[in-house]
Amino acid sequence: MTRVKRGIAVVLAGVLSVVAGCTERSPGPEESAGAKGNPPVPANELIAGMPAYLANANVYAAAGPDMLLEQVRQDKPLIYVPNTISDDVYVIDPATYRVVDKFAGGPEPQHVVPSYDMRTLYVASSRIPDGGLVPIDPRTGKPGEFMNLEDVYNLYFTPDGKQAIVVAEAYKRLDFYDLGRWQRTKSVEFPECAGINHMDYSADGKTMLFSCEFANRMLVLDAVTYEKVRQFDLNVVPDGMPQDTRLTPDGRHFLVADMNADGIYVFDSAATRAPDFIPTGEGAHGIYFSRDGRVAYVTNRGEGSVTVLDLATLKPTTTWRIPGGGSPDMGGVSADGKVLWLSGRFHDEVYAMSTDDGRLLARIPVGRGPHGLTIWPQPGRYSLGHTGNIR
Repeated sequence: MTRVKRGIAVVLAGVLSVVAGCTERSPGPEESAGAKGNPPVPANELIAGMPAYLANANVYAAAGPDMLLEQVRQDKPLIYVPNTISDDVYVIDPATYRVVDKFAGGPEPQHVVPSYDMRTLYVASSRIPDGGLVPIDPRTGKPGEFMNLEDVYNLYFTPDGKQAIVVAEAYKRLDFYDLGRWQRTKSVEFPECAGINHMDYSADGKTMLFSCEFANRMLVLDAVTYEKVRQFDLNVVPDGMPQDTRLTPDGRHFLVADMNADGIYVFDSAATRAPDFIPTGEGAHGIYFSRDGRVAYVTNRGEGSVTVLDLATLKPTTTWRIPGGGSPDMGGVSADGKVLWLSGRFHDEVYAMSTDDGRLLARIPVGRGPHGLTIWPQPGRYSLGHTGNIR
């Protein structure tokens, strides 16, 4: 069988297996493609070992409304909220909006990250020198034994699922771990990237774009060699703080939220040229996509609002403001796409907002300093890390 035919066969098999257990699909390129940038790559040109996707379609096509894999359907529907100051994880029942559990999250828990195979959730903690991971069994919602790893500010996975990538923010480096034994295999340092932070992969998995929060720049890495290809020194404000970094559903752009520039940088699909900029609101921080791939929700932590960004035009359409104020930080969209869940970083609370109109459904008190919460279960085939970068 030729390479092209083999790629097509893999794609069709993957699509059939997803559709068999799902109720809806996300739109194709004619519905969700942006107006600018390079086209997505063909499915047969993906990085070696990376699961195929439909060429020229929504990168997150397998993560549409309620498109849950069979192995996650029996997982308990819960919201996991890591609290960086109180060093614990609060667990919320999304049906009742009530806290139903609480457990230790390690020293300064930052994010709750679904594993590549989506069978474990990891609480990533980063306080020096005692950071690490707390595994959670998603079937029961209960934590396992703490694993000591150095400075786990954030956690990602290679596109082929063979290694974990620990973002060691304080040390300006990426640490690579064997997933079976959690043994460090290598480290790559980036002294020019103070506050190495959030990242995402291009559609073909060959390019990584990383934010350098305290250096006001972005690094572009080769996802095979992990060598730096180029860097972008951001210039909207001299003290910019780039944060969340996400590939748009059509694969044509990277979006980067900048907390001090109060908006979103827009890079091309492989981050090859200087970005455009879209103002959103004070303290732009998190970026989350609707389940149909049509809009992005941008959290404006400094003003207590969420900007809705039309992904076809890359223009804001409306702003939802949290009644009484708040500090929406990180979160995600429910499996059915109807609720946007966000941590209130400086208000020690969690917000549940309707994705229909931005109406506040609930305001739930949690621990101190809530940060990278995760909704579970989530649709998709595999997790690339963070709080739900699932394709």
